[in-house]
Amino acid sequence: MPYIDAKLTISLSSEQKEELKSEFGKLISCLNKTETYLMVGIDDGADLWFGGMKLEAGAYIAVSLLGNAGPDQYDRMTREICKMLQEKFGIASDGVYVTYHPVRDWGWDGHNF
Repeated sequence: MPYIDAKLTISLSSEQKEELKSEFGKLISCLNKTETYLMVGIDDGADLWFGGMKLEAGAYIAVSLLGNAGPDQYDRMTREICKMLQEKFGIASDGVYVTYHPVRDWGWDGHNF
């Protein structure tokens, strides 16, 4: 039951949003999760500041997941997210924050897991 909330300073076309969603669908396997229940939120054109300076090209990615993953999995996920954002969208890794939020109780379809 992962959820990835992506805030990006750049504006994306519908096609780019679809591409970003698909990339997250692949990368979620770094945390031993599948795209089957992955929800993705994309907030493009967001205002983000880092070190008091407005970022022209930056991103904040928050990953919530049912349960927890190990430090190596989180490291790999962060590395792959940063690589993908650089290669596909021109966002350098020094303008990217990635946070992880393990969740014990997660509700879906009228019940909790």
